[in-house]
Amino acid sequence: MKHLTAIIFAIAIVMASIFLGNAYVKRANPPHVISVTGSGNENFTSDLIVWEGSFSAFNPVLKSAFERLNEEKEIVKTYLVSKGIPEANIIFNAVQTVEQQDNHYENGNFVGSTFKGYLLSQSIQIESTDVAKIEQVSREVTELLNKGVQFTSIPPRYYYTKLADLKIEMISKATEDARVRAENIAKNAGGRLGDLISAHMGVFQITGQNSGEDFSWGGTYNTESKNKTASITMRLEYTVE
Repeated sequence: MKHLTAIIFAIAIVMASIFLGNAYVKRANPPHVISVTGSGNENFTSDLIVWEGSFSAFNPVLKSAFERLNEEKEIVKTYLVSKGIPEANIIFNAVQTVEQQDNHYENGNFVGSTFKGYLLSQSIQIESTDVAKIEQVSREVTELLNKGVQFTSIPPRYYYTKLADLKIEMISKATEDARVRAENIAKNAGGRLGDLISAHMGVFQITGQNSGEDFSWGGTYNTESKNKTASITMRLEYTVE
């Protein structure tokens, strides 16, 4: 019986040694891992334009200033509709009122101010998928000067309504690019690409084509250019067998 116990104890020691030995070998020889970054780029043309502008009226009497502003509003609306812009696309924002003062100084010191009148202003916003038409109107809007309206135009902003679909497509391209890079690295090293361990998406960037814009760590979203370039990166980690 003592001999049997000794034999079992010896077998247990041997098995434990084998287990610990294998654990040490696995720890000393961890699986080989490679990390690669792939990129995806796509040029596209904006299909939505947003254009803004404003007009104003000045008068010492508030009521008179408001009446003149309403006259200019009708002139602006009639003009834009005549250019083929649907009235439903023209959004007039709330009227802003500012009291104008003349400041007086003596020997460089402020001594008081005199009320001049009221400056009322109103801005408009036009959002449309007819990009070419709105672009043309934004360039010709100075014609309103001939109608007695001093219209201030802001450069249009450009957007893309299918951005979500584009992003999915680019992620796919960037992932495929990274996988091909990983396969080439593994092959050149005499190995074979194993399982995918992790995948991390980089920052989504939209820049104007031929604009020379720099990428930003937080992401860039260009709205000034009609023609844009979208880019994204994917970082993948694979085991190498």
